[in-house]
Amino acid sequence: MARRLIVVLAAVVAALVGFVAVVLYARGADQRALAGQTTTEVYVAQQVVPAGTTAADAVSRGLITRTRVMTEGVPAGALQTVDDRTRPLVATTDIAAGEFVLASRFGAMPLAQKAIAVPAGQVAVAVQLADPAKVATFLTPGSHVVLYDSYEPASGQRATRVLLPDVLVIAVGASVLAPGSTAPPGGASGPVPLTVAVPPASALRLVHAVQTGTLYAGLLGVDSRIDTRAEVDNATLFPR
Repeated sequence: MARRLIVVLAAVVAALVGFVAVVLYARGADQRALAGQTTTEVYVAQQVVPAGTTAADAVSRGLITRTRVMTEGVPAGALQTVDDRTRPLVATTDIAAGEFVLASRFGAMPLAQKAIAVPAGQVAVAVQLADPAKVATFLTPGSHVVLYDSYEPASGQRATRVLLPDVLVIAVGASVLAPGSTAPPGGASGPVPLTVAVPPASALRLVHAVQTGTLYAGLLGVDSRIDTRAEVDNATLFPR
C-alpha cells in the first residue's frame, strides 16, 4: 500500500514539474520571439470603450491597458501615455475590443449622435411622396406601411402592384425615430422626404421604383394581409 502511494505521489510531482516546464518554455519562447526586435508600449482596448468614456475611466476600469508590442506593427499616432492632459479627454466614438488605441480617438467631447437610427442589417432609403400618397398627416416615424408602385410595363398598360408589403418608416421630413423614443403626434404635411428602413435587396428594388414609377404608401393596420401577387392595370381596374 505504501509503495502504491509513493508511485502516485511521484506521478503527481512529475506532472507538476512538466506543467511548470511547459509554462517556462512558453514564456521563454515569447522572450525569444521578441529578442532582437524593437518593442514599445501602447494602449490596446481590452473591451469596448463606449463613446463619452474618459481616458482616465478607460484605464481605471481596464477597458484599455498598456501592452508591449513590436514597434513595426504599431500604427502611427498610437496612444502611449495617459497623463494629466489626456485623462479628462473622452472617446469621441466607440473603440472596439482589440484595437490599438489612437490618441486621436480621445477629444474634448464625443461626436454628435447619429441623426437617424437604422436597424441592424437594413438600409435607409429616402423617397418623396405627395401628401395623399403618404396617408396625409397620419404617417409618423415608427409607422409600418405598404408601398405600392404604379408603373408602365412593356405592354404599355399602366399598372399598379405591391412593391414592398411591410416597411418601417424611420423618418418623415425632419422628424426621426430615435432608439427608445416615441413618434411625435402627427406627421409633416406636403411633399416631404419619407425615409424607410429595408433590407439591402429590397432597397435596390425601391430605388429602381423611385426612378421609374410612382410610389404610394398605405398605412398598415393590425393583422393586415397584403397579397403581393395582386396587380391592377387599366383593363382590370373595373372587374366585369
